Amino acid sequence: MQDMSKYTKEDLWVWKTLFTRQKENIPGKASQAYLDALEHMSPVLNANEIPSFEKINAWFETETKWQLKVVPGLIPVEEFFQLLAERKFCSSTWLRSRDSLDYLEEPDMFHDIYGHVPLLSNPVFSEFVHEFGKLGCQFLGDSEKLLQLQRLYWFTIEFGVIQEQGKVQSYGAGILSSYGETNQIHEQKATFLDYSIDSIIQKVFRTDIMQEDYYVISSFEILFQSLKKLSKVWNKELEEA
Repeated sequence: MQDMSKYTKEDLWVWKTLFTRQKENIPGKASQAYLDALEHMSPVLNANEIPSFEKINAWFETETKWQLKVVPGLIPVEEFFQLLAERKFCSSTWLRSRDSLDYLEEPDMFHDIYGHVPLLSNPVFSEFVHEFGKLGCQFLGDSEKLLQLQRLYWFTIEFGVIQEQGKVQSYGAGILSSYGETNQIHEQKATFLDYSIDSIIQKVFRTDIMQEDYYVISSFEILFQSLKKLSKVWNKELEEA
């Protein structure tokens, strides 16, 4: 459970500082879909108050039906997929300290809520995340396929970029919750590859450095359709085994 009474003035300062700084930073750098979603959620997600999971869950009831699930930190991948399949998104309730505004080893509430949650109100992206969870649940006993899905998650939901009006814009939560990574992409200080789900599921990633390679989608619909195609291939392999 989230205990709102435990948040301090220091926590509110951290939340407001991070939110305000990044909201001012992302226009022209973040995907328009994300910017629209952030604005759409402003009654329950803004700089002036630490987000209440209860309020956010109530807001989602009339939207895409997602709900926030409080977790203590990183959870087993099997549980993670099961929650996504139920339209439940995991989030921490703790915030980084004033001394750690720009780097954390483990995701905090700013990453989880500011980075991930807005696009869950986007109908197509929301369905992509939901179907991603359901596909993972189908293959919980297959460690190789679970690893491939983790790679897909990393290069899309966490560090995805999209081509909009001739520019590479960010939609991944790991980018949009990071001031430095948002600017790195805007300044084109990386390698941008054409989106290929077949390439992504074979690509090793590192969690301890800023990303060097990003896969560029042309639309969330393309992203969703590629997952459906992957599901058909995997299910056919399952039937033939």
